[in-house]
Amino acid sequence: MSQFELVAMLLILTATFSWVNVKLAVMPHTIGLLVMGLSASLIVIGAEAVMPGLFNYEGLSVLLRQVDFQQTVLEGMLAFLLFAGALHVDVVNLRSRALTIGTMASLGVVASTAIIGSVVWAASDLMGVTISLPWALVFGALISPTDPVAVLATLKAVKVPKGLKIVMTGETLFNDGVGVVLFAVLVHAATGDEFGAFQVAEMFVVEAFGGAALGAVTGYVAYRAMRAIDDYSIEVLISLALVVGTYAIASRLIVSGPLAVVVAGLLVGSRGPRDALSEETQRYLFGFWTLVDEMLNSVLFLLIGLEVLVLRFEPAFGWLMALAVPLVLVARLIAVSGPVLLLGMFRKFESGTIPVLTWGGLRGGISVALALSLPEGAEKSALLAATYGVVLFSLIVQGLSLRAVIQRVLLK
Repeated sequence: MSQFELVAMLLILTATFSWVNVKLAVMPHTIGLLVMGLSASLIVIGAEAVMPGLFNYEGLSVLLRQVDFQQTVLEGMLAFLLFAGALHVDVVNLRSRALTIGTMASLGVVASTAIIGSVVWAASDLMGVTISLPWALVFGALISPTDPVAVLATLKAVKVPKGLKIVMTGETLFNDGVGVVLFAVLVHAATGDEFGAFQVAEMFVVEAFGGAALGAVTGYVAYRAMRAIDDYSIEVLISLALVVGTYAIASRLIVSGPLAVVVAGLLVGSRGPRDALSEETQRYLFGFWTLVDEMLNSVLFLLIGLEVLVLRFEPAFGWLMALAVPLVLVARLIAVSGPVLLLGMFRKFESGTIPVLTWGGLRGGISVALALSLPEGAEKSALLAATYGVVLFSLIVQGLSLRAVIQRVLLK
C-alpha cells in the first residue's frame, strides 16, 4: 500500500469513528477515538487468537508499521499542535503565574524523574524484569512531563477555574521541552557516554534557552511581517512558515524545537491581535489553527489506540505496567505538592489545585514516541510496555474522570 493510500485509510477511519462518537455522544471526542481505536485493535488481536487469519492480522501489523509513530509525532504533528495551543494562551495571566509554572516545569519534572527511576530500578528485580538505574531514570524522564496535546485536548472538554487552567496550560507547554532535554541527557548517560555536571548544565542551557530565544526571534519576525500587510491568506501562510521553519532551524541548531514553537506561538498570539491582525485575519488565522489542532489531535489519538496492533508485550511486563501507573501518580503528587505548598506561603492558589493538577497531569503520544525512539536493547520492550500502560490509564481513566474530580473538589 502506498503512503497516500495509508494516509487515506487513517483519515477515513478517523472521520468514521468521529462521526460514530458524536452520534453516540458517549465520550469526549479525542478520548472516544482512542477508545474506539483501542477496541478495534483488541478485537482483531482476540479474533486472531481464536480464528487465525480472519482479519489478516500480520497484514494489518505490517501496514501500521509503515507509520513511523515516533517521527510522525515528534517531527510532524508536535510542532503544529504546540503552536496551535500556545496561540490561544492568555500571556498576561501566564506571566502572573510564571514562577509557579517555571518551578513545576523544571524542578517538578526533575523530582518526578528521580522518584520514578529509583523505584522502578529497585522493584524491577523483584518483578523478574531487570532494569538498570540509568535506563530506569530514562523511563522517569519520558513519563514525567505531562503531555501538552493530551492536556490541552482535555481542557477543551472540561471546565476548569481560570487561574488553575492557566497553570495547567503553561506547565504542560513548557515541561515538555524540559522533559525532552532531560530525556536526551539521560539516554546519552545510559548508552555509556560520560557526562559531567558542567556538560549536563551546558546541554540543558543550550537546548532549552536556545530554543526559547530562537522562538522569540522567529516569532517577532513573523509578527512584524504580518503587521506590514493586511491579507489574511498570506498571514495564515506566514504562520505556517513560522512553525515549520522554526522547528527545522531548531533541529539544525540542536536546540529545543518544542520550546521554540511555543514561544513563537505565545508572541504571535499575544501581540498580533493588538496591532498586526485585523478582525478578519484573526477570524481566519485562529480558526485555521483551531481546525489544524482538532484534526491532528483526532488522528493522533486514533493512532495511539491502533498502536496495540504493532506493540506486542510479554506477559512478564504486566507487573511492571501495574506498578508504573500508581507510581507515576504518586510522583506527580509529590512534584506538584512541593511547589504549590512552598509558593503558597507567598500567593494564594485556587481551591483544589493539588488534586486537580495531580489527576489532570495526563500522559500521551509524546511519551510513547520517546519510548519508541530508545535504542534497541534489553530494557526497551519493558520500558515501552510500562509507558503504554501509563498512557492508556492516563488518557482513558484520568481523562474521563477529570470532570468528576474537579466538580467534587470544587464542591468541597
